[in-house]
Parts: sequence; structure tokens; C-alpha cells
Amino acid sequence: MNKKVNAKREAYAKKQEKQGQKVIAWIFGVLLVLTLLYLCWIIGMM
Repeated sequence: MNKKVNAKREAYAKKQEKQGQKVIAWIFGVLLVLTLLYLCWIIGMM
């Protein structure tokens, strides 16, 4: 029974790690897009 619990915990930890990496990738992507929009806005103000 202990092996089942450990297997479930490991699977859950892997799933959480993948989701965390996906969230971080989305955050960096949004920041990159906002940076590009800001640069376009600055260039447009010149």
C-alpha cells in the first residue's frame, strides 16, 4: 500500500512540475508581448 501512495505522490509531483513550467512560460510570454507593445508605443510617441 505504501508503494501505491508513493507512486501517486510522484505522479502528482511530476504533474505539478509540468503545470508550473507551463505557467512560467506563459508569464514570460506575456511579459515579452507587453515589452514589445511598450516599445512600439514609445517609438510611436517620437
